[in-house]
Amino acid sequence: MQNPTHDHQLVLVTGPSGAGRSTAIHAFEDLGYEVIDNLPLSLVPRLTDGPPLGRPIALGLDVRNRDFNTTALIELIDTLTRNPNVELEVLYLDCGATELIRRYSQTRRRHPLAPAETPTEGILREIELLIPIRARADHLIETTDMSPHDLKAEIGRWFAAGKQAPMAVSVQSFSFKRGLPRGVDMVFDCRFLRNPHWEPSLRELDGRDAAVAQFVGQDERFDEFFHRLQGLVTMLLPAQVAEGKAHLSIGFGCTGGQHRSVAVAEKLAKALAQAGWPVSKRHRELERKMTELPVSANRVDRA
Repeated sequence: MQNPTHDHQLVLVTGPSGAGRSTAIHAFEDLGYEVIDNLPLSLVPRLTDGPPLGRPIALGLDVRNRDFNTTALIELIDTLTRNPNVELEVLYLDCGATELIRRYSQTRRRHPLAPAETPTEGILREIELLIPIRARADHLIETTDMSPHDLKAEIGRWFAAGKQAPMAVSVQSFSFKRGLPRGVDMVFDCRFLRNPHWEPSLRELDGRDAAVAQFVGQDERFDEFFHRLQGLVTMLLPAQVAEGKAHLSIGFGCTGGQHRSVAVAEKLAKALAQAGWPVSKRHRELERKMTELPVSANRVDRA
């Protein structure tokens, strides 16, 4: 984005309720955007009437907006597109109906289009209502199988290009039994390392625990493996920056995604952070265990 020939850069973020708009808005805020959520459609043109803000704007728009309707939003998109001072992109966050129903069942919220009915009725109604807007989107992100972390990383890939911030590195662990994580750039198999699962005192712990990390590190192959791993990654990161990547995801897998992969991911993340790289960590299977706990009635939308 960031075209200097335009006074205003806007991203309209929309999609069905529960598909991840709040997470997306927070991701844009982290990228340095001016973010505005639920602004009435009639007020949006006023944003482009004044002087440039000096940074792009991300607007969250969906059926919860006070004067929302499909025709009005399409007319707004057309108006902004014709404005020579505005660079507009429409981001549509899509999500399968089954997953939206699951998310609403977890949060126990009423759907804005079905306050007196089941969320299912509101979800199906909203998906149909938004079909014309989905067709007008410049970017479509399917969030059905995404965690909030995945969505934030995906938005970073699309909308952080051209910024001078250092490349962000994501280090994550996972279980091969559940498949590879979405969007991972490099994968390393940790299943050759000694497995804490077979040690009764360590079985219920995970790789973030010092005892588990020590157990894994005592494998006679660990030191050479990690030395070579760190050297390879450290060598590749500047090359990835030179290629223009804004985000790189490194995955570590083991059988259960609880011990070995977690311990290695933690150790590499710490080493990269000490070397000055912006690093985020994610442990997919540990997150999954947390989501399987009883859901609080006050829990907010996960994605």
